[in-house]
Amino acid sequence: MRNERNLGMAALVLALAACKPVAPQALGTLEWDRVTLPAPVAEKIVRIDVHEGQQVAAGAPLLQLELTRTQSQLEAARAQARQSRDVLSELQAGPRVEAIAQARAALAAAQAQASDTRAYFNRLQPLGRQQLVAASEVDRARAAADNAAAQVRSAQAALLELERGTRPEQLAQGEAALAAAEAQATVQAVTLDKLNVVAPRAGRVDSLPYRLGDQAPIGAPLAVMLVGDAPYARIYVPEPLRTQVKVGDAVRVHVDGRERVYAGKVRMIRSEPVFTPYYALTGKDAARLSYLAEISLGKDAADLPAGFPVRVEFGDGRGR
Repeated sequence: MRNERNLGMAALVLALAACKPVAPQALGTLEWDRVTLPAPVAEKIVRIDVHEGQQVAAGAPLLQLELTRTQSQLEAARAQARQSRDVLSELQAGPRVEAIAQARAALAAAQAQASDTRAYFNRLQPLGRQQLVAASEVDRARAAADNAAAQVRSAQAALLELERGTRPEQLAQGEAALAAAEAQATVQAVTLDKLNVVAPRAGRVDSLPYRLGDQAPIGAPLAVMLVGDAPYARIYVPEPLRTQVKVGDAVRVHVDGRERVYAGKVRMIRSEPVFTPYYALTGKDAARLSYLAEISLGKDAADLPAGFPVRVEFGDGRGR
């Protein structure tokens, strides 16, 4: 009788266990935040200071590219900036006193020449009216006098230009040229600094795609780092579960191969589904939709590697 009672109790427990609701779940993988360091120029790798998997601090040297060409470009840019600065200083100082004195002397010479040619024409003109000299001779004298007068006006304008100094527009152009040259020098200095590749954050070196002596093209990844205090779970939330999940929800994370259950929190969930556009699915097919979400983990998960499958449980299995 007692055995029958025990069998009945066991069956009841199994039945109750079978009726217990299962917590909603979503599947995904472990990921780390990644930082990619691209090649600023196409130069040869001359030194590698780390190896893949090494933990490094922020600012630690990772590798170095050849410096010669970029250093030369920087020196050329700095020389151009110095030249532009000297040109601007010359514009700001204005004409030299000697140049103004030379212009005044040129004006005096032009005025003397004009006076002489005008006097000669004045003497020749009455003789021309009396037909004592050829008319062509009078015309040549008149042309010489007019030309000399034009030379006087030109010398006067040149002197006035020097006396008034540099135009504001010329100063503005000089300042702009200097600013452009200095900016170019700054760009080259930044590029030169980037040839010594350092870790922007503390983390682990995940990948070094190129080896010593390689010349990576511009923009190619020289190093890839895994950063952050802990990995996160990237999961795909099924469409029926999407309305029950929101940012900030506490979840339980099961890592494949680990008995321990990790506590996590939803830090992001996309509003648009992935894989199949929502407007292409109707009826029961809508259940095939999934929404990308990210689950942050605590520092107790810092030793977990990227790429491991995970299973995330939401709520407590009793619904919301």
